[in-house]
Amino acid sequence: MPSFHYQALDTHGRRQRGHVTAEHARAARAQLRAQGLIPLQVTAAESRQMRRWSTAQLAAWTRQLAALVDSGLPLERALAELERESDDLQQAALTAALRAEVNAGSSLASALQRHAHVFDAPYRAVVAAGETSGRLGEVLQRLADEREAAEALRHKVLSAALYPAIVTVFALTIVVFLMTYVVPQVAQAFASGKRALPTLTVLVLHASQGLRSGGWLVLPLAALAWGGWTLLRRRPSSRLALDRAWLKLPLLGRLARQLDLARLAATLALLVQAGVPLLRALATAADTLRNTALQHDVRAALALVREGAPLAAALATRPALAGLLVTFARLGEHTGQLGPMLQRAAQQLADDAQRRILRLTTWLEPLLIIALGAIVLLIVLAVMLPIIQLNQLVR
Repeated sequence: MPSFHYQALDTHGRRQRGHVTAEHARAARAQLRAQGLIPLQVTAAESRQMRRWSTAQLAAWTRQLAALVDSGLPLERALAELERESDDLQQAALTAALRAEVNAGSSLASALQRHAHVFDAPYRAVVAAGETSGRLGEVLQRLADEREAAEALRHKVLSAALYPAIVTVFALTIVVFLMTYVVPQVAQAFASGKRALPTLTVLVLHASQGLRSGGWLVLPLAALAWGGWTLLRRRPSSRLALDRAWLKLPLLGRLARQLDLARLAATLALLVQAGVPLLRALATAADTLRNTALQHDVRAALALVREGAPLAAALATRPALAGLLVTFARLGEHTGQLGPMLQRAAQQLADDAQRRILRLTTWLEPLLIIALGAIVLLIVLAVMLPIIQLNQLVR
């Protein structure tokens, strides 16, 4: 049965908002009037533009649903409770739409399929496996754990990159101020002099003049570069070549590879432990990777697994996938604990990536400060050298 979002006035003239299920909008209005409400606006929940949920929102919603299902509530009633308790109108609307579809006889996975912009392919595959095995509550708890772990890793990466970014912006601001305001003042002060200026001062003055006259070109050029980069990334062959080149970078490439492999291992572990067949799990996990070169390698390994090769052996044929992931996959296949071993691989890859980020930022912060100090020192020397020469002449 369709769900409708409404705004109405109660008997005290206060505005009320919520959701009702009815066959059509007229029936929804009649239902509101029967409750003593004066309907102001009634719109179909499915017709409202649903925004994407953040990872934290999806994890919280999943954990709440898991707790309700584990408590013994039927799925339809659990969704109804989530709808009633939600403070977010769009989240409540989507939950109401899911409840209506489940109430009409659809499985939860089928209902999620209609909202693919919120629930990605791995999420839907795990839910479908949980419904098939009768362990939906347990599977939803694992989903929530995996999404929360992914969100925690993302926050750690962003937090580690925040300080260097702030220092860089601050440094650029100071340099631009000195070059566009302070240095021109010096140029005016020595413009009438007939003595030759020091070489460093001349170079800085030329740089300042170039920045003042052509600085406005920075934004258009940056926009053109970004547009060209975006167009290049849209071509599959160009994007594959760029992503392969990115993986070969000394520091950032290895870090990006570890983060993507941690995502691959975590998703694959979740799907395997939920009971998803290995071929389908590997194909679904490949779609979660951001680097298309790694996606290409995983799909090549998938072709070997489809032909009967063990997972570890198939992954080992691709150099970008070899290493810790292959080692734990081989252990998991030998011991019959593939899911837990992949989970351990994901954790170790994520921990190693965090350590690398910490070391990188530990070195980057003083290097940025030294670079800023050196640039400011050069500008100060360029300003002071003519003054020192003038003092020597006076003596």
